Amino acid sequence: MENEMIDGLVYNNLPEILELATSSFEGRERDIVLLSSIGVLSSCLPNVFGNYDGKEIYSNLYTLFIAPPASGKGVMNYSRLLVERIHDKLFLDSRRKMKKYNDKNDTNSGACPKLEIKIVPANISSSEMYSYLGSSKDGIVIIESEADTMSAMMKNDWSNYSDVLRSAFHHEAVSICRKGDNLYLYIKEPKLSIVMSGTPNQFMPLMQSKGNGLFSRFMMYTFDETQDFKDVFAPKTKEYKTFFDKAGIKVFNLYSMLSELDCRIEFKFTENQRNRFLNEFKSIQSIVKEEYSQSFLSNLNRHGLMFYRMCMILTALRGIDAKKELICSNRDFIISLKIIKTVLKHALIMHDDIEDGVLSKTDEKFLYGLKKHFTRKEAVELGTKYNIPERTVDDKLVQWRKKRAINKTGHGKFTRVLS
Repeated sequence: MENEMIDGLVYNNLPEILELATSSFEGRERDIVLLSSIGVLSSCLPNVFGNYDGKEIYSNLYTLFIAPPASGKGVMNYSRLLVERIHDKLFLDSRRKMKKYNDKNDTNSGACPKLEIKIVPANISSSEMYSYLGSSKDGIVIIESEADTMSAMMKNDWSNYSDVLRSAFHHEAVSICRKGDNLYLYIKEPKLSIVMSGTPNQFMPLMQSKGNGLFSRFMMYTFDETQDFKDVFAPKTKEYKTFFDKAGIKVFNLYSMLSELDCRIEFKFTENQRNRFLNEFKSIQSIVKEEYSQSFLSNLNRHGLMFYRMCMILTALRGIDAKKELICSNRDFIISLKIIKTVLKHALIMHDDIEDGVLSKTDEKFLYGLKKHFTRKEAVELGTKYNIPERTVDDKLVQWRKKRAINKTGHGKFTRVLS
């Protein structure tokens, strides 16, 4: 399966903010900038909500990029510029409130205001995670360029907030109680967004397994190409920050307008969009059941929610006139569908990479299409019939050896272990 890129038609139909952010990039970098920007913006739509599967949900997304070092995935960090103005304002306003409270030194003036921020680092304790989630009315976003920073936190009792990540994806209530610290926090509807990147070696320590639930909550994008040494003095590199600064101002203005509303805005699909949504995902589900592992179905179900949230984000970016309803535009429905179908394929690739000894139905069909004793050349020739690139065939041979489905018997020679 080829790690395909996002359809170019998507970029011809983006809202202005995303058009500004992506306009100076191309290829993989453009895809990364688009998805990371959507991930960051998913934390910037206060008072906008929707109803999905009988529950109120908000726009928050988890986004993860997996690629080798020197692959260009570092452009993800430009998305931080979209939300820095919001972060700075929340931080400074809350600091002023805390200082004013402390200067009064009045024990009867209520609880001390808490520090409020928008961007949260991944290397924090679980109690800090609860605290930031609890003090933020409109939610927080983790932006982390090294996935092992978060996975390192998961190894310690005092900093393992994996359960919070899983619950927050669905806005399920979380709480913490520590008697020794006299700490009790209850967050009814946590709102958390994540934009993160890492190398293939950093992926498994973070996810641990297909079945722990964290894997299926991420919108993934992966590739294995490395980048040629780029011209760091090219004129367009100066445009990156300029365009993101312009987009950041627009994001700040939208966020400010929404946060000051005295009502909430409900996002909705039209009846035709609801019908198409059901038909599209039922069709994809049939394909997954027929050709891939059943364990991927939870990923598919959550990608339906991701798709709904993406439609909400893109439609809101077009503009909101403070009505109580926000109807999804057909244009945003279509481009969101193109994006989600692409990242679903990337999630399937990562799903198959996890070493649990089980092959997908597609891989089984490919492997059993070969003789028991076969060569790399024969595998590449069969891959050509299935429209599988040579590079992907080589990746499969590596995966199959890790899963003990085949043994290497010589240079370019293999034997199928599974009977």
